[in-house]
Amino acid sequence: MTHWRREESACFRFVGRELDPVTGEIRLEYELDGIPLVEVLTLPDAPLTIPEHQAAAIESALDLLHWTAGVSYWKAGCPDKMLFAGHVPDLWQADWLSRLWREGLAEFAWCNRLDVDAWPRFEGREQTAPSTLELGLGRRSLVPMGGGKDSLVALERLRAAGEKVTTVQVGSARLIADVAQVAGQTHRIVRRRVDPLLGELNRLGAFNGHVPITAINSAVLVVLALVSDHDRVVFANERSADEQTLTDEQGRAVNHQFSKSFVFERMLWQWIKRHIAADLEVFSILRRDRELAICREFAGLEQYHGVFSSCNRNFHLDGTRTERWCGQCPKCHFVFLALAPFLSPERLRGMFGRDLLADPDQVDGFGQLLALEGVKPFECVGEAVEARAALAALGGQPDWRDHVVVRALLPLLAGVDVPTIDELCHPGGECLIPDDLLADA
Repeated sequence: MTHWRREESACFRFVGRELDPVTGEIRLEYELDGIPLVEVLTLPDAPLTIPEHQAAAIESALDLLHWTAGVSYWKAGCPDKMLFAGHVPDLWQADWLSRLWREGLAEFAWCNRLDVDAWPRFEGREQTAPSTLELGLGRRSLVPMGGGKDSLVALERLRAAGEKVTTVQVGSARLIADVAQVAGQTHRIVRRRVDPLLGELNRLGAFNGHVPITAINSAVLVVLALVSDHDRVVFANERSADEQTLTDEQGRAVNHQFSKSFVFERMLWQWIKRHIAADLEVFSILRRDRELAICREFAGLEQYHGVFSSCNRNFHLDGTRTERWCGQCPKCHFVFLALAPFLSPERLRGMFGRDLLADPDQVDGFGQLLALEGVKPFECVGEAVEARAALAALGGQPDWRDHVVVRALLPLLAGVDVPTIDELCHPGGECLIPDDLLADA
């Protein structure tokens, strides 16, 4: 291990995966240049009962999880050779995985000055005709919680529609559990243990950076939905996630939120229908909405205002690095700006502990959200046009227009075509929301 060198990385192997129904433990086994790496996930409510007619679907879902989660370990060295010691993807799956690697790791590649087109493509076996069955899953929705406004708006929409809901989190972040407790639904936690050797590889100079974590979590929740008898996994990924963060030197889109985009949602839906289950639906209930529409709706959910947080410094693998809101990152900036048109300065100070728009040191951070030079921050933030519309709206509100950040940035919008908030809050675009929920979406 101490002799491993990133520059000499040559081979990555998908060794195997196993679900133990007695303990609920899933082991995902890999090798990087002969170094064994094992990720462990523990599903709730073990021991698990797996009906015989669902066994094949669960095996297929475990393949999806094993192959998708491997991205976290392959990226340490980005070796040219990828091998499969166990199950091998078919040609369609191989193309799907190659796309996930390239688009889901586009930010990672851009930051590390790597060329995604030079990466190896997955090689697959000859494919057979899809043969998924209806499994007779229970009419219930599994709703992943992230601790932020989006999942809470999604939850309340499903409640309004009369859905039977179970909330779930992947990982042990205390903030998410606290928010779920306020929500008052049955809540489940999937424990996740990334192999600690990955940290050692990082210390030895491994490539590091953003991975498509929503794709990994989606695969986890597909497995959980099957073993817990839910026929829907309902995400809270919004229309704004489709906007790319930047365009690289070769003209390729780089989207920090690729695995939250509709493109990936449809990819996942196709995999499930082709290889896992005909009656399992995975979709986002917020897909037709921009961030501003979600913020407008969340402004009325006062019961969550004192507990939620969208700041990602709460959710590091090694534990939280802030008390709810750091007040410095792009997520804090965007959520504050997008909520401001719908709430008073006093209400936002109560949420964030301070008034970010009154701080002259925050001008540059908020300015980056406007993306006037075509580049947004690498974070899960809304569209640049939404940030511009929110700022323009604040310029016309007596409670906000004299705030130092508003006064400093508003002149930058001179000559820029900025739509109104009402225009941007109109739902639209493609979605996979089932017909029975469209009226509530």
